[in-house]
Amino acid sequence: MTVTDDRPAPPTEAPRRRPNPVLALLRNSWRQLTSMRTALVLLFLLAIAAIPGSVLPQRGVNPEDVRDYFVAYPDLAPVLDRLGAFEVFGSVWFSAIYLLLFTSLVGCITPRLRDHARALRSKPPVAPKRLDRLPQHAEFVAPAGGVDTIVTHLRRRRWRVEVRGDEVSAEKGYLKETGNLLFHTSLVVVLIGVALGSWYGWSGNRIVVAGADHAFCNTQQQYAETSFGPRVGSADLPRFCLQLDDFEARFLESNGQPEFFNARVTVDENGGTPRPAEFSVNSPLRLDGANVYLLGHGYAPVVRYTDRFGRSQTSPHPFLTTGDVGLTGEGLAAFPDANVDPVTGERDPELQMAFSGLYLPTAPQEAPFVRSEFPTERNPMLSLVAYRGNLGLDAGIPGSVYELDQQQVDAGRVKEVGTKLLQVGGVWTLDDGTTLEFLGTEPYVVLSVRHDPGSTLLLVSSGTLLLGLMGSLFGRRRRVFFRVTPDDPADRSSTHGSSLVEAGGLPRADYPGFADEFARLVAAVRGDGPTPMIGPERE
Repeated sequence: MTVTDDRPAPPTEAPRRRPNPVLALLRNSWRQLTSMRTALVLLFLLAIAAIPGSVLPQRGVNPEDVRDYFVAYPDLAPVLDRLGAFEVFGSVWFSAIYLLLFTSLVGCITPRLRDHARALRSKPPVAPKRLDRLPQHAEFVAPAGGVDTIVTHLRRRRWRVEVRGDEVSAEKGYLKETGNLLFHTSLVVVLIGVALGSWYGWSGNRIVVAGADHAFCNTQQQYAETSFGPRVGSADLPRFCLQLDDFEARFLESNGQPEFFNARVTVDENGGTPRPAEFSVNSPLRLDGANVYLLGHGYAPVVRYTDRFGRSQTSPHPFLTTGDVGLTGEGLAAFPDANVDPVTGERDPELQMAFSGLYLPTAPQEAPFVRSEFPTERNPMLSLVAYRGNLGLDAGIPGSVYELDQQQVDAGRVKEVGTKLLQVGGVWTLDDGTTLEFLGTEPYVVLSVRHDPGSTLLLVSSGTLLLGLMGSLFGRRRRVFFRVTPDDPADRSSTHGSSLVEAGGLPRADYPGFADEFARLVAAVRGDGPTPMIGPERE
C-alpha cells in the first residue's frame, strides 16, 4: 500500500538580489561626507589651505609683489604658480575643499533639523516606574493643589510640561541642540556670503590728490590696483566721480600719533548734481553700489621743471610714506616729455628727466635729513637726486610711477646728475641750464573703493553663529518627573489628604549644576515643608 503526502510543498524563497556595488559605494561615500567628523576635517583643511594665500602675494591683491617674487625666486615661483599659490582663493583645489565643506554641512544639518523639529513638537515622555533609580530623587508631602501646583511652578520656570493623570513629565534645555544647529546653519550661510563676495565683489585702490584737476571717476583704468570677481566686468562698475576738496589731520603733540582724520570730497553720482560729503577712517563714504574707505594719506610735492627750451611743466607728485611717525615721504617726479624740440617736435629719450628723493614735512635743523620729526608741515624740505637719460617709459612695460626703474640705472641708460635740498620756493639750476622749483605741497589720500554683496549676510550670519555657539555651550538638556500618590490607598484624591509626591530628575548629558537646580525646584514645589530627601536613591 502506497502512502501519498497531500500536504502542499513549502513555497520556495525568491533568490536574494545582490546589492548594486555602485549604489552601495555612493551611499557609503555620502554617509562619510555628511558626518560631523568629515565636516571638521574639511574645515581644518580649509584653514590650512588659506595659509598660502596669507603668506604668498596674490595676483588679485598686488600683482607687482607677484612679479617681484618671480624675480627673487626664479626657480620656485613657476612651480608655485602651476599649483595656484598666487591665486589661492580662486584655485581648483581651494574651491574643491570649499564645495565639499559646504556639501558636508548641508548634508549633516538637514536630517538633524528634521529630527530636532520633530523633538520640539513631541510631548515629554512618560515617567518611569522607578523614579528612585534616577540620578536625582526626592519624596515629600504633596503641596496644596497637588498636580496643579507642580505644573504652575514648572511652567513658571519655562519647562515643557505634560500631565498624565497623577503624573507630571517636564523637560528643558532644547537650547543646546537649537544652538548647535544654529551654529552650523550660520556657518553654511557664512560660506554663502563669502562665495557671493568672491563672485560678485570687486575692489580698487587709488591715490587722489586734492584739487579739481585730480578728480577720478569710477573706471577700471583709473585704479592703481583692482580685484574683480569672476562675475564682474568693468561695465558693471557704478557710475560716480569723486574730487578731494580738503583733508584735515590732527596729531598728538607728545608723540606725533594720529588723533583725527577727515576727508572732504565732492561726489557726482550717475551724472546728477554734485554734492559734498565727508568721511574718515572708521566711517566710510557709502555710495550706491560701492563704499569708499580711507586707508592713508600723505603729501604730494608740487614742482615746476623748466627744460632747456624754456617750456615748464608743473604737477604734484605723491610721495608714499615710509611708515615712520613723521610721515616721511619717498617718491619720484618724472618728466618723460621734457626737452622736446619745439620746432621739429622730436624728443630725445636720452634727455628725459626724473627726480627721486624724500619729502620731510618737519625736517631736522641739522643733517642728516633722512627722517621727518613730526607729521605736520613745520619745516618742509625736499631732498632730491636728479637723473637724466632713458627712463624706460616708452617700452610699454608696466612699472611703478613712484620709483625709478633701477634696471635702467644699472644698465647705464639713466645717470645721476646731482643732488639738492630744497625748501618751499627754492630753485635748483642743473648743469644743462634747466631748473626745478619746489612750489609747495598738496595733500593726498589713499582710497579703497569696494563692493561686497555678501557683507550684510556675513555680518548677520556671524552674529547668529556666536549666539548659536553660546547656546550649544551653555544649554543643558534635562528632564524631571513628579508622581502624586495618596498615602491612604482608599483615598484616590491627589489634592486632598496626606498625599505624597515622588520626584526624579535626569540630565541628558554631564551637567554638574543639575543637582542644585533639582533641589531648588523641589523646594519651590513643596513650599515651606521640611527639607526634602534628595539623593541617588532613597533608602
